[in-house]
Amino acid sequence: MTGHVNFGEEIVSPEEKTRRVGRVFSSVARRYDLMNDLMSGGLHRRWKDRFVSRVKPRRGEQVLDMAGGTGDVAFRIARRGAHVTVADINAEMLAVGIERAKTKGLEGLEWKRENAEGLTFEASTFDAYTIAFGIRNVTDIAAALGEAHRVLRHGGRFFCLEFSTSDWPGFAEVYELYARKVIPRVGKAVARDEESYRYLVESIRRFPRPEQFRKMIADAGFSQSKVEPILGGLVCIWSGWKV
Repeated sequence: MTGHVNFGEEIVSPEEKTRRVGRVFSSVARRYDLMNDLMSGGLHRRWKDRFVSRVKPRRGEQVLDMAGGTGDVAFRIARRGAHVTVADINAEMLAVGIERAKTKGLEGLEWKRENAEGLTFEASTFDAYTIAFGIRNVTDIAAALGEAHRVLRHGGRFFCLEFSTSDWPGFAEVYELYARKVIPRVGKAVARDEESYRYLVESIRRFPRPEQFRKMIADAGFSQSKVEPILGGLVCIWSGWKV
């Protein structure tokens, strides 16, 4: 890796960003889903339901859920009969997901430690690639999109759920204030980690706007790239096909 990238509001080397992001998710892994509930008022569960309904996983399909950590999306996909490989760069997040799967009695999921920018899977392995609230933490997003395209079969589909920027007047400003002032304090009170949640807020602010990211998906080789905004684009579902 060369050059410099943003880690929140800081400029760091790509290698340093990868290390710091790893520390963030190691720190928040055990309380990650609780914090998602608190930060979104529970709405993240509805967003994930909508996301999986767009993916339309089918029985017998091979699905790669990247940055799938705690299993929230993977469990939804597995219940529809698809075979899910859950991949995450962070071992602590994977450990939480494996523990949750055992508690829920869900078997048959594969769990692998993987870097989205350099996957170990062979080309044309999966029918679908999903990534929910993970792409903004990748150091080289273009490389991750290229890898997603590589590991999908022809006719395979890419789906991404992520925070972006709302265009709703008033709401965008209110959310920005809430994210900047409230979320880090909640992180401090609940997860005992203010700085990690400050980074997570800053990473949302730095993420490309919806149409800009849709173009990045198209540039990675995906056809019919689309974006479905939620709450004016505060959260979006992007999709594309490998044809």
